[in-house]
Amino acid sequence: MDRYTELKSFVLVAEKGSFAAAAQAERVTPVVMGRRLDSLEDRLGVKLMHRSTRGLHLTDLGEQFLDQARQLLKDFDDIESSLLAGRNLVRGHLVVSAPAAFGRRHVAPLGQTFQTLYPDLKLSFNLTDSVVDLVREGYDMAIRIGEVTDPNYVAVKLASNRRVVCGTPAYFAQHGVPHSLEDLAQHNCLAFNLQGGQPRGWSFLKDGRLVAVKVGGNLDCNDGELLYNWVKQGLGIGWRSTWEIEGELKRGELVTVLDAFAVPAYDIQAVYPQQRHLPAKVRFFIDYLKKTYNTPGYWER
Repeated sequence: MDRYTELKSFVLVAEKGSFAAAAQAERVTPVVMGRRLDSLEDRLGVKLMHRSTRGLHLTDLGEQFLDQARQLLKDFDDIESSLLAGRNLVRGHLVVSAPAAFGRRHVAPLGQTFQTLYPDLKLSFNLTDSVVDLVREGYDMAIRIGEVTDPNYVAVKLASNRRVVCGTPAYFAQHGVPHSLEDLAQHNCLAFNLQGGQPRGWSFLKDGRLVAVKVGGNLDCNDGELLYNWVKQGLGIGWRSTWEIEGELKRGELVTVLDAFAVPAYDIQAVYPQQRHLPAKVRFFIDYLKKTYNTPGYWER
């Protein structure tokens, strides 16, 4: 039986003066309280309390042990409170992975500001478009854009985001506006490439189903920020995240097409390994990012 529970029950019975009153306070039966005291006495090998039909009273050893038991319970509660308070101390070393372009714009700069609030914290960023293994590679958390399916991870939505096809007004004036997914074959699609230089397809929602469309053009690369710049220069059209182009859309420098086929949820999420107690450094940084990202006008700046 749990030693803490035995001690707590002994103190409660002594203070309440009866098993019935102590049992009511603990929301158990008097029989359960009696078994706890029996277990404690058996383990210690001493009689702590005399029980009779007229009531109960502590033995001499029971009187001595009561003060010690109270102190032990207080020490336990103090240690637990100290540990819980420590969970709210933002310090140590926070190691974060994030997509390269997003991390440069929307994670690392905010990390610098966050650190001014918590100067005892050291921050390390790994900016890569590869999906890293957080546990094996020693990361505390990651920023991911899109769905997270690994059951070993917890995903927290930081902000809404969509993937849209976009280009400059000048490009569409010259080359026309695509109205169907099939029309993309007639356009210069600036795509992210995979290993070996093979352009990655673009995802859409058509007739309630997720479909991948193979696209091609005269330029592709494995760097999202370069693709973003090419689209802004009018060299072709791109499949970009709204987090990246919100300001350009607001100013009319870019426009979206094929919105009826856009994948609805491509949200920005914080991801961390499943764990019983989330460290304060992770919890506070996630809260800080979420608050900043949801500040009105943030994505347009």
